[in-house]
Amino acid sequence: MEPDTHAIDPLPLAGITVVAVEQAVSAPFATRQLADLGARVIKVERPDGGDFARGYDTAAHGLASHFVWANRGKESIALDLKDPRGREVLHGLLEGADVFVQNLAQGAAARLGLDSAALCARYPRLVAVDVSGYGAEGPYAHKRAYDMLVQCEAGLVSVTGTPERPVKAGIPAADIAAAMYAFSGVLAALLRRGITGRGGRVEVSMLDALAEWMGHPLHHTMHGGEQPVRTGLAHAVIAPYDAYPTSDGDRVLLSVQNDREWRRLAEQLLERPELADDPGYATNAARTANREKTDAVVAGALGRLGADEAIERLEAAGIACARLNSVAQLAAHPQLEARDRWREVGSPAGPLRALLPPIGLPGGAAPHMGAVPALGQHTELLLLALGMTGEQITALRRDGVVR
Repeated sequence: MEPDTHAIDPLPLAGITVVAVEQAVSAPFATRQLADLGARVIKVERPDGGDFARGYDTAAHGLASHFVWANRGKESIALDLKDPRGREVLHGLLEGADVFVQNLAQGAAARLGLDSAALCARYPRLVAVDVSGYGAEGPYAHKRAYDMLVQCEAGLVSVTGTPERPVKAGIPAADIAAAMYAFSGVLAALLRRGITGRGGRVEVSMLDALAEWMGHPLHHTMHGGEQPVRTGLAHAVIAPYDAYPTSDGDRVLLSVQNDREWRRLAEQLLERPELADDPGYATNAARTANREKTDAVVAGALGRLGADEAIERLEAAGIACARLNSVAQLAAHPQLEARDRWREVGSPAGPLRALLPPIGLPGGAAPHMGAVPALGQHTELLLLALGMTGEQITALRRDGVVR
């Protein structure tokens, strides 16, 4: 029989079940990546309010924006894990699970018998992931580890901002870094399980993850002897490289990478061709040493143009450039629109716009972009699937073990 060349490949994690005792951003964002690739993700939440990220804000039609972003496509079961009956339900779920992810406060999972070492001993095929702030050992192991705090400890804040003032990243960079290493760690462990038949432990800390992302300034400092200076939107060793105001109130960033590009900029945009050979501007070293005057010349030229015209002329000259977009402008970005990157996902507040996941699998099934769950939305269905009777479920609800 001829092979069916038109068959659509299934999502790569179809058939994989993930159980997650998770909160905030790092673990939920990791498991959302798994859900997007087809895994079934069962999110275990506290009955008294659930994942505390549900209460961060009400910006997404009454729902919390962090929660909407990191939790689509999951099933929510509300369990009190401090009650032995709640833990028994959890272990019933783990019997059929491939992956377990947790990011409870350091030591809390171990007290419940849910640390990766204990679970891998009990379930040899399970991939068990511990996501922590600073790791399980060392003097910082029990230190509170919110994203901004880890950004500070990892030195990210020290290299972000202006010469006068350090600032944190405007997104939860430490959470995202840890999430993506947890996600890739799960994929690696599942590949290994396919060879050995055994699951195993995965450990990721926010500090380790963000310290890895700090590789350039870290090596620059350790081996070069000096920490890179904060330069705002400018570049420490390239000029011109900054965002400049345009006549319509926008800002356009441009980057001149070499002296040939500077010549084109001087001739075609600045309309001052003599600057191409002027010793004060002709080389990148000279322009960097002469940064204030260089920036003033560029700012003067762009300030006479609207953003659209500035972009058009820069691109015609072969100069790398970009708009300094707001978040609202990102939401309306023409490239995202042209590539059909937007979808709608369900939620307790109705349909919400969401971006397709960045990992594309051409020729395969579409990413799983399921609804954002309400707290405990799937509790009864999951308990029934474990073989519980209606009377047993009613008793658990009455005692506050489930919701």
